[in-house]
Amino acid sequence: MQMFIAGEWQDRSQKIEVTNPFDGTVIDTVPHGTAADVSFALETLVEGARLMRAMSAADRCRILQRAVNLLREQTEDFARMITREEGKILAESRLEVSRACETLEVSAEEAKRITGEVIPLESAPGGAGKFGFTLRIPCGIVAAICPFNFPLNLVMHKVGPALAAGNAVLIKPAGDTPLTALMLVRILLEAGIPPEAIACITGPGGELGEAICTDRRVRKISFTGSYQVGEKICRMAGIKRVTMELGSNSPVIIMDDADLDRAAQLVAASGFGNAGQVCISAQRILTSRQCYGDFLDALKPKVELLTTGDPLNASTKLGPMVRESDAVRVEKWVHEAIASGAKLVTGGTRQGTVHSATILSDVDPSLRVSCEELFGPAVAVTPFSTFDEAISLANATNYGLAASIFTRDIDRAMRFAREVDAGNLHINWGTQWRADLMPYGGLKDSGLGKEGPRYAIREMTEEKMVVIH
Repeated sequence: MQMFIAGEWQDRSQKIEVTNPFDGTVIDTVPHGTAADVSFALETLVEGARLMRAMSAADRCRILQRAVNLLREQTEDFARMITREEGKILAESRLEVSRACETLEVSAEEAKRITGEVIPLESAPGGAGKFGFTLRIPCGIVAAICPFNFPLNLVMHKVGPALAAGNAVLIKPAGDTPLTALMLVRILLEAGIPPEAIACITGPGGELGEAICTDRRVRKISFTGSYQVGEKICRMAGIKRVTMELGSNSPVIIMDDADLDRAAQLVAASGFGNAGQVCISAQRILTSRQCYGDFLDALKPKVELLTTGDPLNASTKLGPMVRESDAVRVEKWVHEAIASGAKLVTGGTRQGTVHSATILSDVDPSLRVSCEELFGPAVAVTPFSTFDEAISLANATNYGLAASIFTRDIDRAMRFAREVDAGNLHINWGTQWRADLMPYGGLKDSGLGKEGPRYAIREMTEEKMVVIH
């Protein structure tokens, strides 16, 4: 596949292979873009930003709605591509396409609801007879720097709102999963987005990222990825608007009054979806000593049902990780925890990129499998004695993206909501849940700003104050 820059599909002599993480076969190749390609693309995107700003909100809405219809028609093609290049099971890929349609549809609707507000200037000293209001205008060029784990929907969470708000957009897809993003560009062009208003550059993240982030023509950067890379981007970006969706190691609190079977079912779903490669995966399972053994007994059989294999096979419940090096890291952290006193309840094996669904119990919170972002198919279960201790353990991290609690006590639930420092809090559900229209973002080292089309549009527009004297 070719990349899309300067209003046309372009190839380069140097290529990058895109491989299937399950069997290592080459799916396709993409061009090895360079910093010069970024600059070349931005020359055209400047004109594209002008065209998008001049386009009416109704027209932007109609174009994006056409793209939704085209995407729905090609659901199976997109789902199979996601599975082939990212590795998640086909059922999860189909769900991702469905969610991407929702994200784009909500973006289309929000294009019609970009409003300012009236400011009551007459209440200010010297404001008699004056009328004030605000306008929101597009930023100009939005850079969408995207992760591998949701190669369609997390791209859509940046591209949909950017176009709905009247911006041009430069997409930098993850190096492991660029093909889905390129397919999306074809959809958007067919729907009627001006070719000058969109670009998708494939290539190494370091070189392209620096070129994108330091160029003054880029007014807004939306990034999803690790804290370490996000911090570098913020340092390079200078005076730009940024949204950072960064790492996490989400806690789940299991209280002594919890429905243990339901909690086990939802921990299994939240901890192992997409082989644990989700920012809001359940990782630290903080469990009351009063129900500790019973909860492990409920969780183990549910996790053992997560059979590994070819993600295109309907019987597979847990696919590979995107890179073998990541599976090796998970294996290393699991064995390190066992050597430090944690107990292996189930799993703990690896074959290539496939790591089995793993439960560790009696995990010391200071171990890496608990205090750092694992981003893999394992959960660390740690006991607590009091609710105060559970809250303290939940907050004992630099991250703050998602957390959940299982309890029948409304007072405990509300205290959890008030005192646990996370941007997304769930009561009697797992951490891995997100509706694409809600505000989504983290606290502490988990990021800056919010996603969700309505909230992303605010991040991707500038506010102007108008005073009539």
